[in-house]
Amino acid sequence: MDDFNLDISRVENAEDRAKLYDNLVQHDTRTEYSETTHLIEQSSYHYSLQERATPNLYRHLFNYDSVPKVSFNHRVVPMNMPEHIWITDTTFRDGQQSTSPFTVEQIVSLFKMMHKLGGPKGLIRQSEFFVYTEKDRKALQACVELGYEFPEVTSWIRANPKDFELVKSLGIKETGILVSCSDYHIYTKMGLTRKSAVDKYLSVIGAALDMGIRPRCHFEDITRADFYGFVVPFAEALKKLGDSYGIPIKIRACDTLGYGVCYPGAALPRSVPGIIYGLNHYVGLKPEQLEWHGHNDFYKVVTNASTAWLYGASAVNCSLLGIGERTGNCPLEAMVMEYASLRGTTDGMDLPVITEIANYFENEIGYTIPPRTPFVGSNFNVTRAGIHADGLLKNEEIYNIFNTEKLLNRPVRVAIDKTCGLAGITHWLNSLVKSDSDAFDKHDPLIVKLKEEIDRIYESGRTTAMSDDEMRELIRKIEPEVLNMLVK
Repeated sequence: MDDFNLDISRVENAEDRAKLYDNLVQHDTRTEYSETTHLIEQSSYHYSLQERATPNLYRHLFNYDSVPKVSFNHRVVPMNMPEHIWITDTTFRDGQQSTSPFTVEQIVSLFKMMHKLGGPKGLIRQSEFFVYTEKDRKALQACVELGYEFPEVTSWIRANPKDFELVKSLGIKETGILVSCSDYHIYTKMGLTRKSAVDKYLSVIGAALDMGIRPRCHFEDITRADFYGFVVPFAEALKKLGDSYGIPIKIRACDTLGYGVCYPGAALPRSVPGIIYGLNHYVGLKPEQLEWHGHNDFYKVVTNASTAWLYGASAVNCSLLGIGERTGNCPLEAMVMEYASLRGTTDGMDLPVITEIANYFENEIGYTIPPRTPFVGSNFNVTRAGIHADGLLKNEEIYNIFNTEKLLNRPVRVAIDKTCGLAGITHWLNSLVKSDSDAFDKHDPLIVKLKEEIDRIYESGRTTAMSDDEMRELIRKIEPEVLNMLVK
């Protein structure tokens, strides 16, 4: 890498700036056949590190006193879905930072469920752990001792050479290393410059390679980083370093504050397609070396993760139920569904385990899942509207997203309240009968009487939904023998 001392932003004359930039970007006019696109392509440009005296904070996008802006340059990059895609987990690292710490037993139980959910192909490929406390190390060791191939146990450390000794002592083959890449972090948090940051990072990563540890470099805050002036040249230096050791270095593109967008033609640094394409095309990183880690600050975490898959990253990093600091990480269960949607198959993943995980969080850990959370919330497939319940009675597909009973062991349900109507009561009752032959019609006298009682209760001022126990008690008063027909 060269041109470390060039600060192109300090050149005022536009013509001089253009000349300097032309020197900075070294054009290689050779052409070669691409085994990926099967086209004759011009060789990739080479970008050198752009040193600066002052940080580039992209104030035209992030002025802090207004909602961050999305700019467009109308450049569209091609989709390049890898042959193999998978999920990685950060529940016990990033996720655990936002909740009461898990016990060793809870971590082991959840790890077992992730192994089962990932199926025989190990589509939940890795899970990362903290290693700094005795409890963290006990949990990590207990999961290693289970002997699973997947998820592979990995760790996360700071860019500190002393931490590698700890990782090495635990027998961990891969560790995440924090390498912040935006000027917000390099200049204003760490008090470094781009060159000194690169020198520090390369020294630490070299130490990991010396110990035979596979580095996974976490490019923190990549959606506010100078992509061509820092990210690409730094990633290229990492690739060369890894190649010299014969150990491929992974890069985790971290959308730390959820600024990433997937819109066609959106400009860097916020473009998810641009980031993934650039790391592949300009740096030459393979899909299996690329991983996306997003946060949900702007409600885009799932779409951005799927976009990373579509544009060339094999891995997306998630946490169970999306737990994580602030608005959380990408929900692992959501990407299980995205995988099935994009591939047209679950590839052996055991989807009902998603419900087991949700129940474990609520019943064993004491974590409250917001009831309307897709796939795992108590109300995600529950309807209250009478007209919807009537549709469910006629054909469940009308108002249920898929066969939730078969795929998630979650039968579609109807909540009983003032709007459920005869159809809602009928659907609720029929969901509990032991035999289909005992199913009720919405004009059955029992249904009509139940409806009258429920109307009376809500006319008296009730506002909350009726519980199953309350409904059973109403049946006991009206027609008690029916209780024998219902599952307990």
